[in-house]
Amino acid sequence: MTVDTNALVPMTEANQNFSKVTRLVDQAGLAVILKNNRPRYIVVDFAEYDELQAVREARKQKVEAVADGLIAENLEAFRELAK
Repeated sequence: MTVDTNALVPMTEANQNFSKVTRLVDQAGLAVILKNNRPRYIVVDFAEYDELQAVREARKQKVEAVADGLIAENLEAFRELAK
């Protein structure tokens, strides 16, 4: 993931000036809060978060469908292994 270096905010600065974090989110779409000089948290606009959640849910459903298909295709083998 590439992040604009202008969107990086140290934890102490985020604690002291959270309005700066919100301005960055408004301008850049996100802000990355650093803890011990490492990216630790991402603050995003709620609409962006909502989209991310929808993508995650779709991915989860796809994984579950594939898992269900594998189980159905190999049910006899699983039953044999369970003996």
